[in-house]
Amino acid sequence: MSDLRRPLLVILLIAAGCVYTPSIPHEAAPTVYFTGRSDSAPTDLFAPLFLAHGIKDDHNRIGTPTARYDENGMASIRVDPERPSVYTMVRRFETENGTFTNFIYRIHFEEVPFSLVPFHLTAGKNVGLLVVVTLDERKRAVLVTTVGTCGCYAVCIPTSHLSRDAYPEEWPQDGRVSVFGERLPAVLDVGAVDLPRIVIVLRPDVHRVMDIRVVPDAELADSRKYSVVRVRLFPMGALEALDLNGGTTSFYHESGPAEGHVKGAEKGWETLLMGLISFDFFVGTDKVYGDSRDTGNPFYTSLKPWNRKASDMWEFDRFLHFHGWRL
Repeated sequence: MSDLRRPLLVILLIAAGCVYTPSIPHEAAPTVYFTGRSDSAPTDLFAPLFLAHGIKDDHNRIGTPTARYDENGMASIRVDPERPSVYTMVRRFETENGTFTNFIYRIHFEEVPFSLVPFHLTAGKNVGLLVVVTLDERKRAVLVTTVGTCGCYAVCIPTSHLSRDAYPEEWPQDGRVSVFGERLPAVLDVGAVDLPRIVIVLRPDVHRVMDIRVVPDAELADSRKYSVVRVRLFPMGALEALDLNGGTTSFYHESGPAEGHVKGAEKGWETLLMGLISFDFFVGTDKVYGDSRDTGNPFYTSLKPWNRKASDMWEFDRFLHFHGWRL
């Protein structure tokens, strides 16, 4: 193969893996993971729903990280698809325009299965997704941010409560926006329905966010439209103390070169094809969402090494500024 063809093949593989959108199986009533709604528990009140297609396959079900000892006596982590869980935390941040509150939700899946045709660039175990619902000082949801727990495919979608002055300069006024092959709504109209619920629609196999919808709370009771699965909320810190034969272990590596990354979540294709580009051997590997001064691992959302700090989603005001938002 010529010197010119090698890098071209790499670029084509990366592009195919990033933008390929698998077909959706026909389902009379797709599954919606639902946390309930409680005015006394803010994390319940603003929790998104997750609509999952193809849950006949274990890897398309939201699961619960679990730990056990393997045959070598080492702690082994897997995501149990039979027990769905959502993990949450709350953080506040300030900008020159006010104080905002982030309600953060984390889910995990057993895997993105290995596949060459179609090519699954993100194939690997214990993969996950973060959804952040940003509230203003009036406790109105103004922004919904989704990102893989590896830091990839980050996108912020405004709601109708957010002033147009806060949008990036070239953000469309309506219609859809393209995010690595997915077409998401440019604005979520949360004022059009009573008791609006945000629904995150997941593409099967690769667990990309393929749509974000706003539906009335009452619609969830219609069994003709949805098959509802109740799911429990746990504090994010529970991931650092998984049960292990009477003791505990962390979901994340706590030391060494892989510090701050999810155990067992290595992404072979991404390391091979994008490791040198990003200057990160663990590129694509899912990680803890936290302060890099404590975790040793920035939650960066740009592959360019010089953007590590500016695109780190933990410092949310800086992250928004990096992506053009002016809250």
